[in-house]
Amino acid sequence: MNRRGLLAAGAAGTALATPNLAAAQPQVLWRLASSFPKSTDVLWGVAEILSRRVAELTGGAFQIRIFAAGELVPALQVLDAVGGGNVECGHTAAYYYIGKDPSMGFGTEMPFGMNARQHLAWIQQGGGREVMEEVYRDQGVVALPANNTGAQMGGWFRKELRTVQDLNGLKFRIGGTGGMVLQKLGVIAQQLGAPDIYPALERGVIDGAEWVGPHDDEKLGFHRVAQYYYYPGWWEPCSEGDILINARSWEALPKTYQQVLEAVVGETNVWSIGRYDHLNVAALRRLVAGGAQLRPYPREILMACHRAAQETYAEIGERNARFRRVHAHWDKFRRDTQSWFRVAEDSSANFLAVAERV
Repeated sequence: MNRRGLLAAGAAGTALATPNLAAAQPQVLWRLASSFPKSTDVLWGVAEILSRRVAELTGGAFQIRIFAAGELVPALQVLDAVGGGNVECGHTAAYYYIGKDPSMGFGTEMPFGMNARQHLAWIQQGGGREVMEEVYRDQGVVALPANNTGAQMGGWFRKELRTVQDLNGLKFRIGGTGGMVLQKLGVIAQQLGAPDIYPALERGVIDGAEWVGPHDDEKLGFHRVAQYYYYPGWWEPCSEGDILINARSWEALPKTYQQVLEAVVGETNVWSIGRYDHLNVAALRRLVAGGAQLRPYPREILMACHRAAQETYAEIGERNARFRRVHAHWDKFRRDTQSWFRVAEDSSANFLAVAERV
């Protein structure tokens, strides 16, 4: 037999001796309901990568079909659908559901909180995930941190903001605890899913809106109906998104598949923040070149918002023992990690900002 024949015979023998990977593993088909439209390609991309990589790593045995906001359930009802067992999993932001439990906000981010690295350190190394497990468990879900947007922008407005009084009566789309903070300053806060923001802003139902940052905001078209673009998004110095999994579905899942999901969300988390940091640069330049008026929040407004945030935390904590517990854990970590960042990270960035007039 010639060399080619030997190779062919060897390959055939190997194929016969090695069982098909997919056939050797349990076949699992899940559905994932997303809070995000396909137009927000990074957030939607997280679900796409998750679905593809899970299938690849299990030889096609574990399949997750993904559905955009509104295809299975409305954008802001993903937690209900997953917790109730109507779908096995979902991709959403925990702070959409602070009406169920104000502690859910810590799973995404809180006003004047930590940046993406600090938040990830709290979740992964500082005990944050363990603290939040109880919160999610009461909603019937297991949460896997799957993405982060990094620092967000402060939103689009039809008029310029100069003083705290300019906030009074302003109708503003905002998610999470930031809306509760702004209500103290007279803002009429409204939580809307991404598909509903542009039409509300265009029709004047709201006076302003925040979403994520330049890349997503440009795709959603906010610059076409509002002129002033503010920063920073103090209510979201970062923003974590979770893959929420029905608790019973998670328990029934083979351990190897659980490990696959844990590994893949680690990939999507890193991918998402890198992707946003890359794409936001060019998008911001395009928006400004197209006429967007980039504005920093006046210090007076930031200070008023910071005071209102601390008041909000104290008031919620008085009514809710769990929130008080989670906040104390989160806030201690936040203060400790910021003391380190001020020494190294912040001092370097501040110097460069002055030296290079960035």
